[in-house]
Amino acid sequence: MSDITLNLVVLRSPEISRAVTFYTQLGLQFRQHRHGSGPEHFAAELNGGVFEIYPLASGGASTLGTRIGFTVPSLDAAIAALSDYPGAVLSPPKDSEWGRRAVITDADGHRVELLQR
Repeated sequence: MSDITLNLVVLRSPEISRAVTFYTQLGLQFRQHRHGSGPEHFAAELNGGVFEIYPLASGGASTLGTRIGFTVPSLDAAIAALSDYPGAVLSPPKDSEWGRRAVITDADGHRVELLQR
C-alpha cells in the first residue's frame, strides 16, 4: 500500500452557487474562500482532503470529464436528498463488491459515484 493520499479535488462550475447547493444536499459543508487575488470559490473539508468548487472562467478548462466519488453513511438518504434534481440518478443503488453504490450527475454534468460500504 502506498503512503500517497489524495488531498484535493477541484471542480469548475459555470454557476458555483448552484453546484454548492447540489453538493450541500449530499451533506457537504462549504466555506467561501479567496486566496490572494484569485477567484472566490467554495471549499468543503473532508476526512483527509478538501473538495473545492471554482468558477469556470470563460474559455477556461472544463472539469466535466472528471469523475469523482464520495463514501456516504446512507446511500438511500443521499439519493432521497436529491429529489429536487430529477434525472440526477444515472445508475440506481445496487450492491457491488465494494459496497452499495450509485452513480449520479451533478447540476453541471459531472458524474459522481456514491458508495455506502
